[in-house]
Amino acid sequence: MHMDPMLLQNRLGHTFHNIKLLQQALTHRSHSVSHNERLEFLGDSVLNCVIATFLYERYGNIDEGDLSRLRANLVKQQTLYEIAQNLGLSQFLRLGEGELKSGGFRRPSILADTLEAVLGAVFLDAGFPVVQNVIRALYLPMLDTVDPHALGKDAKTLLQECLQSKRISLPQYSVVATRGAAHSQEFEIECVIPKLAIRVYGRGISRRAGEQAAAQLALDAVPAALMKGPSSGRKKQAHPTQLKLIGVATIQSDESNEVK
Repeated sequence: MHMDPMLLQNRLGHTFHNIKLLQQALTHRSHSVSHNERLEFLGDSVLNCVIATFLYERYGNIDEGDLSRLRANLVKQQTLYEIAQNLGLSQFLRLGEGELKSGGFRRPSILADTLEAVLGAVFLDAGFPVVQNVIRALYLPMLDTVDPHALGKDAKTLLQECLQSKRISLPQYSVVATRGAAHSQEFEIECVIPKLAIRVYGRGISRRAGEQAAAQLALDAVPAALMKGPSSGRKKQAHPTQLKLIGVATIQSDESNEVK
């Protein structure tokens, strides 16, 4: 399970002077008393500072509110988990027997926390300029491929903004089915945009998650629908765009930007 730590250091672009810092950063509290939670605390603060500085320098035309939204999206658990996966961090974790058996090396919260701990360890080992370079290298590929004005906005918000920019009426959402017991229900949500002849279905573990999933499918369908031209609405739509989202939506619980 434990890989050569030099491999991880190569991926990070930093060779530790004090290898014990890296070992501690990779140690979950289930493994030993010398675990990574204090390093995680430090790494969280360092990461926020570096990302804030990076965004301030990179996007000179974005206001404070959008900068805050961007930073929140870049330091949230899901983003950290994806970066940790790219680093293969799960191969280097030091977990207790119980966490190993329960698949702790796959758990997003553990991997995200460990990544923060590793960044805290880099900071202690080599200082701020070095950890700043490590963080920038991890995040640059992501930022080079996304629209900063869309990053962090949920699908319902993006769909609404898209339709408003084209003066098209807002989508209509409705529950078409619920499945499962009360404590583990799955909702199937229909999203309809009559003017574009779009009718899509999303699934989620809550109504809001289902709406977000359906909104994302509708958003993906908008470009093709616009090329066909708006529907007059006078004739029955014989072949509206119909898509099914397979599986359960994994929408983040952050609903601060969600359109009600």
